[in-house]
Amino acid sequence: KQKTAYEISACLVGSEMCIRDRCAGRDKIETPEQFENSQKYCESLKLDGLIVIGGDDSNTNACLLAEYFKKNNCHTKVIGCPKTIDGDLKNDYVEVSFGFDTACKVYSEVIGNICVDTISSKKYYHFIRLMGRSASHIALECALLSRPTHTFIGEEVEAKQQSLAHCINELADLICKRAANGKDYGVVLVPEGLIEFIQEIKVLISELNTVLAKNISEEDKQKDVSDIFDLVLNHLTKDSAELLQYLPRTIAEQLLLDRDPHGNVQVSKIETEKLLILMVTSELEKRRSQNQYNSLFQPIPHFFGYEGRCAFPTNFDCDYCYSLGVNAAILIDLGYTGVMSVIKGLDQKPDQWIAGGYPLVTMMNVEKRKGKDVPVIKKALVDLDGPLFNLFASEREKWAHGDYFCPQGPIQFEDHYAYPYLVKPPTLDEIYNRGLSQEYDQSNSPYADIKPEINLSQLGLERLKIINRLPPILE
Repeated sequence: KQKTAYEISACLVGSEMCIRDRCAGRDKIETPEQFENSQKYCESLKLDGLIVIGGDDSNTNACLLAEYFKKNNCHTKVIGCPKTIDGDLKNDYVEVSFGFDTACKVYSEVIGNICVDTISSKKYYHFIRLMGRSASHIALECALLSRPTHTFIGEEVEAKQQSLAHCINELADLICKRAANGKDYGVVLVPEGLIEFIQEIKVLISELNTVLAKNISEEDKQKDVSDIFDLVLNHLTKDSAELLQYLPRTIAEQLLLDRDPHGNVQVSKIETEKLLILMVTSELEKRRSQNQYNSLFQPIPHFFGYEGRCAFPTNFDCDYCYSLGVNAAILIDLGYTGVMSVIKGLDQKPDQWIAGGYPLVTMMNVEKRKGKDVPVIKKALVDLDGPLFNLFASEREKWAHGDYFCPQGPIQFEDHYAYPYLVKPPTLDEIYNRGLSQEYDQSNSPYADIKPEINLSQLGLERLKIINRLPPILE
């Protein structure tokens, strides 16, 4: 029996799925032959609709495919669904992409665990790189949930035109100030795309993209990375060539790795947290030789990536995914094409959500890819004038010098519903759980070195109300 579009969407739109050319992997559809083959494939399957689930690049393909199908009298309708872990597919109609909430809560749980270990051992600095290629939404969301010592926001670094040296000195200054107060420990969050927001590195990457696309042959690209390094240097400007040689060699070579199918640097393969560790260590040793620092700096690098992509989804993401899928099927049934399935009012309960479709073409922007200007959906970066960033900025100085770490604990599923802060910024009372009952017994605390009124999350405070149990013989 043939399934209806509604049945198919309900089965499929809860996981990360994309319909791809079965031989092409995750390549972008961009050549005339690829567009022609896409139409032939849809027509051979007699598809009424094609639902493209993805971020800005995937939905750019959805927009271009819809236009191509319409122009060539293909009856298959194309609908997009917003799915990107980075959270950078956001506008007046797309409040958040699905999966973002789950990923941030998974990362925040582990960050919180590290925060508790940090305040207990009091001897390590943890540098945690988080996913977020082009936007720092994940880092900002996790910072508000876990309250680390320091969080880099790539968009702020770019807006203030901060150099790599400035970022290193800023962090070294903080470490020295904490050391003066007897605190040789901390937690630093680093969005994986940070390196692309630093002005001189951004210029370098842009030049590298062009050089690798236009000046380095496919045969040369198969050579050892050290040989490619020497070839590339000859085509860079003086400043970029000097910067590439100045960077630690391992990081410099990571910048030369193959681009993804969309022409982007694979920032997940660039160990930015280790770059910061190497350069901060060097700066602190310099200060030590000048008697400006005399403590012990013991850094530990981490990268939280795919662990957050395939986690058991939150209640919010489950309802949101299901709604997006059913809505996409209805849009196809109504004859719409070239629109994105959107659900609004996500700060309310699902029975109050509003469903609709938003034209993909209105989201388009022009960007440079593989050395060429091409139309793509505009990414939504962290709004430095928005309430979410302003809330973070108002509190981060306090978090930098005091230990306001907040372990969130595991995702809850029973009688628990919470939307991500990216949908609607919290109040200070919500950040610090001030509205919750303070009837707790310190002896029931699962942690020995943290203050319940400062460090515990909503789940942690509720846990304090539970009386610990003993076997009868010990009572």
